[in-house]
Order: sequence, then C-alpha cells, then structure tokens
Amino acid sequence: MPMLAQDIEDMILAAIPDAQVTITDLAGDGDHYAAEVISTSFAGKPRVAQHKMVMEALGGRMGGELHALQLKTGIPT
Repeated sequence: MPMLAQDIEDMILAAIPDAQVTITDLAGDGDHYAAEVISTSFAGKPRVAQHKMVMEALGGRMGGELHALQLKTGIPT
C-alpha cells in the first residue's frame, strides 16, 4: 500500500520538529518520492548522519510501504 506525501512529512516532523520538509511525488504512484529536509539539528553532522536521521524517522517503512526516496538534506542558510 503506497504512502501519502503528508504521512512522510508528518513522520519526519515528529522526529525532527524544526525541519522544513518538502515532499515531491516523482512518479504519481505514491511509492517514489523526493524529500528535501532542512534542519538546524543537522549542523555539524556529515551528510550520511543527516540521511540516517531522516531514514530513522520513517520507522523502517523504506522498502515496504515506501519503495524509493530521493533525499536531500541541509542546514538553513
């Protein structure tokens, strides 16, 4: 069963409350999304650690309900 973009955003915000989240449905199928997540909590962390924080926020749904997620993270400028 596909995930809604709003569900992905809600899960990320629950784990990273100060995040600015933009979700884009890449294929219109509810399985392939792009997410841009900007947060001050990423400051000083390498990109891999930032991505891990986002993936952990999704609670293991990658590969199941959520087939693909193109991820871009960063800190506010």
